[in-house]
Amino acid sequence: MGLLLPILLTAGAPLRAEAPVSKEYQVKAVFLFNFAQFVQWPPKSFTSAGDPFYIGILGEDPFDAFLDETVKGEKVDGHPLVIRRYGNVEEATGCQILFISRSEAGRMADILSSLKGRNILTVADSGNFIENGGVVYFVTEGKKIHFKISLEAAKQAKLTISSQVLRLAQIAGPGKE
Repeated sequence: MGLLLPILLTAGAPLRAEAPVSKEYQVKAVFLFNFAQFVQWPPKSFTSAGDPFYIGILGEDPFDAFLDETVKGEKVDGHPLVIRRYGNVEEATGCQILFISRSEAGRMADILSSLKGRNILTVADSGNFIENGGVVYFVTEGKKIHFKISLEAAKQAKLTISSQVLRLAQIAGPGKE
């Protein structure tokens, strides 16, 4: 929970005009780390108490090493955080969080369809993500990063999202409350 303050400070935080694109993804990496801490997965998501908690990246990796550095040595409910990179969706079915890169935007509907019913927090910043069943969608408005959450998609994945995260989000798609 140590990074909740940064998530609160960066929610809607402006991106500097002179900052390289990687600054955007540094903020998104911190969000991914915090999602790991503030979302609950069903107990069956792990076969044992020491199993790794996987954050996956499908497609081109926009985070470089920053996401790895962000989670290095961290644990979520006793599970060590591990970053994995995937070339196809079939490889990604064992992760808890899956960031779907912009390089996969043209295949978004197929990717999300193949993940339907799995306990995976899907996250992206491109494509018709929410409309196709994604859970968390990053939106850049002006120079600020916000995110939208589909409660219906989270429910289908059997994920419980903390009210601390929901307060920062715009609720989108079916299942708005």
